[in-house]
Amino acid sequence: MRIARFVHSIDQSDSTPSYAFVEKDKSDGKDYLVEFDGYLFSSQQVRLTGKRYPVDGEGIRLLSPVLPSKVYGIMKNYRQPGDTSTPAANEMIVFSKPSTAVCGPDDPIVMPKWAKSLHFEAEVAVVIGRMARNVSEKDALSHVLGYTCVNDVTAYGIEGADPFAVRMKGFDTACPLGPWIQTECDPANAHMHMILNGTEQKKASGTTANLLHPIAQQISFISSFATLLPGDVILTGCADPTGELHDRDEAVVKVDEIGSLRNIVIAR
Repeated sequence: MRIARFVHSIDQSDSTPSYAFVEKDKSDGKDYLVEFDGYLFSSQQVRLTGKRYPVDGEGIRLLSPVLPSKVYGIMKNYRQPGDTSTPAANEMIVFSKPSTAVCGPDDPIVMPKWAKSLHFEAEVAVVIGRMARNVSEKDALSHVLGYTCVNDVTAYGIEGADPFAVRMKGFDTACPLGPWIQTECDPANAHMHMILNGTEQKKASGTTANLLHPIAQQISFISSFATLLPGDVILTGCADPTGELHDRDEAVVKVDEIGSLRNIVIAR
């Protein structure tokens, strides 16, 4: 099941963000938004509104599928060829991004004035569905609502003055998410692609099967020191090396099992 957050800008009465199921119409093969009322993370059943829009229809704008209270990510979490090590959970390198770094599909990635270079990282993001605190690896995935695409954008040029990567990874628009949440995705083998200006960056593409710390271990470890709330997001790790972004570049993160997230880079 796919779940999207969107606005319909033609009718001003529908300009408030709404949620919808994304369904493929068998007659024309196109994706449609089937709007529903209700809180996404509530235990109560949602109600269909009867409104249905083409995903690419006039006035439709997809938004970041969630507005997380916090975003965590894992650094250096991709297994290199021939690496058979099994690192312990406490060896995980965790960073965070503020909620203000989040943006959605087709939103601009704005390069900060102080950045000397900007890099992409194509990853699978976990969307937490119910509160997780001190959960075991065995139970971790039961706290997941689904998965989405993310571009873990990182700015370089101030490493010495920013040892905890607060600015490098936390500036506004540094966390594009979308296009929707996919609840039916195998977290152990999701295939990521980074497409820059129409060309796939082979070295920056990969699969979650090569993560050093599997997703269940990530959730368990993070929940041991921070309570994960519904809507919170974990950036699970990317293939190395990443690549550089420039002004007006089109950056597309594609996950075969989820969809494609497109953003354009704008230099200040």
